[in-house]
Amino acid sequence: MALSIKTREADRLARALSRLTGETMTEAVTKSLSERLLRERKAREAGKDMAAWIAACAARLREHYDTTPVTKAEWDEGWAGKE
Repeated sequence: MALSIKTREADRLARALSRLTGETMTEAVTKSLSERLLRERKAREAGKDMAAWIAACAARLREHYDTTPVTKAEWDEGWAGKE
């Protein structure tokens, strides 16, 4: 398999990392891609967990609030003198 680096910047970064770590360019690129893939997967998983956590919090809070629709008279009474 081949990976073609087509920009000078990508080539420069791969070579700099390779020199710094003492790895071959293939090793440096493979390790970098592997680490980034892991970070991205964790970030997406954390996002799913956050959404579930928020939904659970909202469900718990909902139990403590009256969600009965407000009548027009109650609405008007609540706004009396606030205009």
